Order: sequence, then structure tokens, then C-alpha cells
Amino acid sequence: MLRQFAVSIFLTIAAVLGAFIVLGPSAAVTTLVLIAIEIAFSFDNAVINAKTLERMSSLWRKLFLTVGMLIAIVGMRLVFPILIVSVTAKLGWQKVVDLALNKPEEYAHYLEAAHISISSFGGAFLLVLVLFFFLDHKREILWLNSIERPLQRLGGAIWLAPLIGTIVIGIAAVFSSDSGEVLRSGLAGVYLYTFIHTAINALGRISGQNSTGMYTGWGAAVAFIYLEVLDASFSFDGVLGAFAITNIVPIIAIGLGVGALWVRSLTLYMVKQGTLAEYRYLEHGAHYAILVLAAALLISIFVSLPDAVTGIVGLGVIGASLLASRQHNARRKQA
Repeated sequence: MLRQFAVSIFLTIAAVLGAFIVLGPSAAVTTLVLIAIEIAFSFDNAVINAKTLERMSSLWRKLFLTVGMLIAIVGMRLVFPILIVSVTAKLGWQKVVDLALNKPEEYAHYLEAAHISISSFGGAFLLVLVLFFFLDHKREILWLNSIERPLQRLGGAIWLAPLIGTIVIGIAAVFSSDSGEVLRSGLAGVYLYTFIHTAINALGRISGQNSTGMYTGWGAAVAFIYLEVLDASFSFDGVLGAFAITNIVPIIAIGLGVGALWVRSLTLYMVKQGTLAEYRYLEHGAHYAILVLAAALLISIFVSLPDAVTGIVGLGVIGASLLASRQHNARRKQA
């Protein structure tokens, strides 16, 4: 187990020491807090990642932890927020970088101004992810039967999840002060997830799986892209929330980035340990937690919600699914 998390432990120590040496003890504590928050609030992401990684080869798993990690830290937690500000505020790239490094309060203001776009896209993307799971009529294991069984009966048609997502975004747009942005960003989230989900399944059926059901070729490549887009959807809210803790952009990128590495290490640990098979309701709990996050993102279009509430509720749901799984395993042993 220690070997699995060795790199994460090393980089955590390096990040905290680096922050302490360069910016002092306060920055070191802040870095540690950001790492902890990213781990705690992204546990559901780790579970969903593990489900996909179970069907990817060791090569793609290594790419997930190396190339994918570089994309997660540099791309999604540093470059992408700058790109969002550049596009939404119509500012040059160099101007935004200067704001991020030298005028973090102004940079945070511009990033917050893009909140509607970010929340609409992320909320819609995650909502459709959850809908595809609960509407899957072939899924054999159910946790909360009274909720999941009726949803399964509705399932079977690939168009149903994006249709529901489109309706939800349409309703949100009607009541939003910026209906055009909600509609554009939300529909992008709905149909991007639908496209990736469909592409993975189609490529898997044609040539993307080997005899053991593992993704290969283009199927594996699309699955890898899916994991990175999924990480982006989870990271948006974390980047915005981090400014409530500190406005030092490099500290935010480092803290959230190292936290993301822990999440990926945890994902690989789950795959190697067969955690999803051992805890049969854990995947269900993760999807309920993601539903909470999706709802929080969409509600935040209208009113501000504390990130802590969303995170605590999500962790509570996952904890309940773990407990239910353990109880099921205990009953099986007694039988």
C-alpha cells in the first residue's frame, strides 16, 4: 500500500516544504489544507475513475498517472482557468497571466464572473453521467431499490439521459439572468458527455476491446480522454472554492494538483485491490454523491452554496454505501 502512494507522499512533503521555504508557515498550512480538501471532495471521482480503469491496460493506467496527471495539474488547475478568464473577459493571454500572478483579487473576480458558464457545463456533464448510470436497464446490482428500480424501467434508450439533461438545462436557462450562457454551456456539457459515452461503447463493440473485455486501441484512447474531461468537471468548483482560502494562484495550483495526484493514486489502489467488487454499493454511492454535486453546481447558477455542505453530504452518501456493502458481505458470510 505504501508503495502505491509513495509518489503522492513525496510530492506532498515537497509541496508543503517548498511553500514553507518560499512563502512561510501560513502558505505551508494552506497548501496542506488544499490538498486535503481536494482528496476529500474528489473521492467520488476516484470511484468513477476506478470503474473505467478496471478495463484499461497497465500502459494506459501508467499514462493516467503520468501524462494524465500533467494534464490535471498544469492543464485543468492552472492553464484552463486562465483560458476561461481570457475567453469570457475578452482579455489577452499575457494580461490574464499577469493578473493571476500579480493581481490575484482581480483574477479571482474575473474567474467568479465565469461561474455561470462553469457551473452550467460541469453540472450538466455530471448530471448526464449519473442519468446514464441509473437509467441502465442492464445493471444487475441495485442499492436503493425504491429509487433505482423505477429509473431502470425507464431506461434502455440512449436518447433518454441527454433528453432529460436538455430539459433540466432549458428550465435553468428560463429562470437564469444569463439564459444564453446557461443554454450554451449546459448543452455543451450534456452532449459532450453523451458523445464520449457513445464513442467508448461504439469503439468497444467494433474494435476497442480484447477478449478479456479490456479497452484497447481507440477505445482505450477515448476512455482516457473521458477520464480527463471528467476530472475537469470535478475540478472547476474546487478551483473557484480555493479562492475562499487563498488568492495565491501558484499555491492553489500546487495544492489542488497534489490532491489530484492522491485521488489518482487512490483510483489505481482501488483497481488493484478490487475495491468495487468487494464493496458492491460503493459505485452507487459515488453516483449519488455526483448527483449531489451536479445539483449543487446547477443551483449555484442562482444562489451561492457552501462547498463544505456539498462535500460533506457527498462523503456521507459514500460512507452509507460502504456501510451497506459491509453489511451485505457480513450477511453473505453468515448464510
